[in-house]
Amino acid sequence: MSLQIWLKSGWLLPHQTSPEEVRDLLRIVERDLKDAATVALSHDWQYGIAYNAALKLCTILLYAEGYSSAKGHGSHMRPINALPLILGDGRRRDADYLDGCRQKRNKVEYDYVGGASQADAEELIRFGQELRTAVLIWLKEKHPNLSPPD
Repeated sequence: MSLQIWLKSGWLLPHQTSPEEVRDLLRIVERDLKDAATVALSHDWQYGIAYNAALKLCTILLYAEGYSSAKGHGSHMRPINALPLILGDGRRRDADYLDGCRQKRNKVEYDYVGGASQADAEELIRFGQELRTAVLIWLKEKHPNLSPPD
């Protein structure tokens, strides 16, 4: 599969991003990674907030490549599954991990309390921090016009 096939299938839409839009999304990532580490929150909420940061990072990748996820079913899955298509197949395990996080986040958001442990939340926060670093490096190399100043 490729992003162009996804576009033809209607899973993605063309999207023209800007440095300002990327900057704003990165600010959301920073806020969410900081807020997710707030110990006064439940582990479920920490997990959900850290997931949101990781999803925003995947969205930045899609936007930078000229796409956005079509609204509706799969709107979270597309950015996550695009991760290895954009950053390389070495990121397949990261996409699989995030897809599992997506499923767990849905359960603690909509179905029941207590599905995320402290270890789950901490692991996802660390993952988000590492992914943020990778996305910033990729932006600087592939889309320097969208990369925030150092």
